[in-house]
Amino acid sequence: MQLRYSFRLQPTPAQQAMLARTFGCARVVFNDALALRRSVFAAKEPWIGASDLSKAVITQGKRRAERSWLGEVSAVVLQQSLRDLESAYQAFFASRAGTRKGPKVGPPSFKSRKDNRQTVRFTANARWKITAKGLLSLPKIGEVPVRWSRPLPTTPPQSP
Repeated sequence: MQLRYSFRLQPTPAQQAMLARTFGCARVVFNDALALRRSVFAAKEPWIGASDLSKAVITQGKRRAERSWLGEVSAVVLQQSLRDLESAYQAFFASRAGTRKGPKVGPPSFKSRKDNRQTVRFTANARWKITAKGLLSLPKIGEVPVRWSRPLPTTPPQSP
């Protein structure tokens, strides 16, 4: 019984550049949100909720001249980066309270540009799809050729 699927993206040079930009934007949003949360904690101010954090880091960040390039990537990727920070904090607080199973987890740390683990998530809201030719269509990146380990049994669920 085969339980896993593996695949390899084979982007063009232009798509590689756009993917690198997407990875960088997600990292910057994560780090900006973490820095904001830490500064608020150090100032002993109330906790910033997810919606206020999104407004401060993404919406207002896109309006600033030095962060205007955040608008060049899919907004869903940036929102998922904030959700990753939220889940990291939830795991940390659950670990401190003793309600999390497994080893203790430390507080979230900043993402490094030099780390090879670059990840982003495109959810169903991002309107990604697998084309009839077997290409992966990603928003603001285009149709990326994919080498599949085996055919998918069904088409992944899409948003309407």
